[in-house]
Amino acid sequence: MTGITGAEQELVELVRQRYASAASSVTAGGERAGCGGAEAESSGASCCGPEPVEVSETFGSTLYAATERDELPVAAVAASLGCGNPTAVAELRAGERVLDLGSGGGIDVLLSARRVGPTGFAYGVDMTDEMLDLARTNATQAGATNVEFVKGTIEDVPLPDAAVDVVISNCVINLSVDKPKVLAEMFRVLAPGGRIGISDVVAEDQLTPAERAERGSYVGCIAGALSRTEYLDGLARVGFVETSVEFTHQAADGMHAAIVRAVKPT
Repeated sequence: MTGITGAEQELVELVRQRYASAASSVTAGGERAGCGGAEAESSGASCCGPEPVEVSETFGSTLYAATERDELPVAAVAASLGCGNPTAVAELRAGERVLDLGSGGGIDVLLSARRVGPTGFAYGVDMTDEMLDLARTNATQAGATNVEFVKGTIEDVPLPDAAVDVVISNCVINLSVDKPKVLAEMFRVLAPGGRIGISDVVAEDQLTPAERAERGSYVGCIAGALSRTEYLDGLARVGFVETSVEFTHQAADGMHAAIVRAVKPT
C-alpha cells in the first residue's frame, strides 16, 4: 500500500499479525482432548479438529447455518472471524464469478463456490500468507476446483477490471486504513450490473471516531468501523446505486453488524 502514514502502516501490520496468528492457531489445532469419548458422543458435540478462533453471538462460525458448516473442512469453520454470512446476503446464482475481499481461511469462498456451481468461480484475496496457506489446504480437502486464492490487499485487488459479478466480504472493510480505495476497487472489479453483498461492523451516525474507538480496538473490528452515512456516501461517491446498510445485530454500544448492498450501474 502506498500513500499511507506511519501510524496507518502500524495498524496494517497489527491486522496482519492478528490474522496470521489466528491462522497459525487453527493450523496447529488438530484433535482436542477427549475427542470421540462417551461424553462427546452423548452430547452430540463435534469435538474433533481445531478450536474455533472466535465464536460468539456477534462473531464467528455460529453465524452460519449448521448445514453450511457441516459441508466444509473443520479448519475452514474454525478460522471464521466474520460478523455475518455474506454468501447468503449476496444471493449468489449458478454461473456467477465471485470475489471475497479478505478471504481468511476460505469459508466464504468455499460456500460461494458451491452456490455458483461448476460453471461459476470464486476468488479470495488476502494479504496474510498463513491464511492463504490455510485456505488453499481447506479448498483441497473440500475438493473445490472452481476457486483461487490470491495474495493481495483489498485496497489494490490483483484482478482486472470487470472481472467478477459479485463482491462479498465478511467483517474486513472496517480493518482497512483506506476505505475509499477499497470501495473504488470493488466498483472497478465488478462487471456492469454487478453487485456487492457485504457483512461488516457499522456505527450509528451519532458516534464520533473517538467514541467508536472507546468501544473496541481496531483489530477487533470496532474502532475502524464506518458510520451508516459514511458507508452510503462512500459507495455513492465511487458510482454505486441502490445502496443500503441494514443493521442485523449489536456488536457494541451504538455499533452493529450490518448487511451492505449496492449495484454497479449497467
